Amino acid sequence: MREIDALNRPMVRRVVRAGFLGAGAAIGVMVLVAVSGLAEWWVVLLGAVLGSMLGSLVGRALRPIGERFFGIATNARLLELANPSYPLLRDLIVRAPGTYTHSVVTAYLAEAGAHVVGANALLTRVGAYYHDVGKLMRPEFFFENLCGGQNPHDKARPERSAEIIHQHVADGVSLAEDYHLPSEVIAIIEQHHGTSLVRYFYRKAAEGDASIFEADFRYHGRHPQTKEAGLVMLADSAEAAVRALRTPRDDEVESTVRRVIGERLSDGQLDESTLTTADIDRLAEAFSRMLISMYHPRLEYPGESHRSEHVDIRHQPSRA
Repeated sequence: MREIDALNRPMVRRVVRAGFLGAGAAIGVMVLVAVSGLAEWWVVLLGAVLGSMLGSLVGRALRPIGERFFGIATNARLLELANPSYPLLRDLIVRAPGTYTHSVVTAYLAEAGAHVVGANALLTRVGAYYHDVGKLMRPEFFFENLCGGQNPHDKARPERSAEIIHQHVADGVSLAEDYHLPSEVIAIIEQHHGTSLVRYFYRKAAEGDASIFEADFRYHGRHPQTKEAGLVMLADSAEAAVRALRTPRDDEVESTVRRVIGERLSDGQLDESTLTTADIDRLAEAFSRMLISMYHPRLEYPGESHRSEHVDIRHQPSRA
């Protein structure tokens, strides 16, 4: 609630300021009309006040329509999209819970990174929530949604598997357009993989056929064009790589984060974003710190075997 209040206060101030400016302009015009003798002063004043109030109400009423029609990413619209009850996000929770969980962690990382590098934190968080929404079309083909079931990629050729993985970006853009998401969010969905390589299936295919082309296993999107899109790309890659570690020790988490970021840099994926070398270094530190805190080893709690030795102690009188 504090976040919502903090974001709404500037909006309310802008609305009030616009109202006063509009009222002032209307009153000024009406005063000129009154001075010229074309109408009584009280009629002029009443018309100015009522006109200002009506204009403000009409503007507030038309704002949601304008946001959807023109795809404008206002704070109010972004907060609406960040609500888990929003239909598209709710669909992701129900039909692809593993993808939703990954998206939430990615959003935490990306939003923290936005604060570090001075990007739009709210837009970055919402873009991360929706970046993998295209997986709704085939949730069972993505590992985080298998839940111990059979992997459908085991029966598919690597080339076909890569096509399915690639397609979730285009499917995400299509869904986002159907729901009239802001253009900035759609851009993040389109750019969050850039033209990066689906390494797993490329290597799997290369083992059986050395003549394959690497280009066939690359995404077909655009490189990130903004800090926000670049942040989601890096957070997405870093979270997925660290989650795949069997024993996420602190040093292993940090080295994995830096390796993944380094691969994106050397592959030219961030060349068109506005992230600087200093930004990248600060992001590696921030992501490593957060992922270490998320995936640190847990204490093993005593089981029933430990409890059985002391099961009757509570029935004994106190020694005090």
